[in-house]
Amino acid sequence: MRWTIPVLLVLLTSCMAPDFDPSKARAAYPYDLHTTETIPVEVFRDGTTISIVNATARSWEAPILWLNQSYSAPIARLAAGQTIQMDLNSFRDDIGERYPAGGLWSSRRSLPVRMVELQSDPGAPMIGFVAIRQNEAE
Repeated sequence: MRWTIPVLLVLLTSCMAPDFDPSKARAAYPYDLHTTETIPVEVFRDGTTISIVNATARSWEAPILWLNQSYSAPIARLAAGQTIQMDLNSFRDDIGERYPAGGLWSSRRSLPVRMVELQSDPGAPMIGFVAIRQNEAE
């Protein structure tokens, strides 16, 4: 019975993977390209996923989506009128840290999605999207 608690502690701590992987690091947020332009593309969070609703007549090929001026993920395409879903765990920052999305097995507190921006090309200015709060906790 004495060995049960230490063995359980070792098993639980050994199952925890680090939240970052330097080999998956993405570029740092380009603050010099930040603008105040916002267009009517709405982003809804549902647990560990976001839904992006493009209600515009604009399309983008291979843009980068930025969350909270830190985490980014590439998108294959965002077409006019299209709705896509993305897993928040696919977003990484400049040291390879995953977006703190929360969830059942998460060891970190969930981070709200406050600012969503799209970068159409590496040197292009950011385009702001509208992040819709789902509840008072966000």
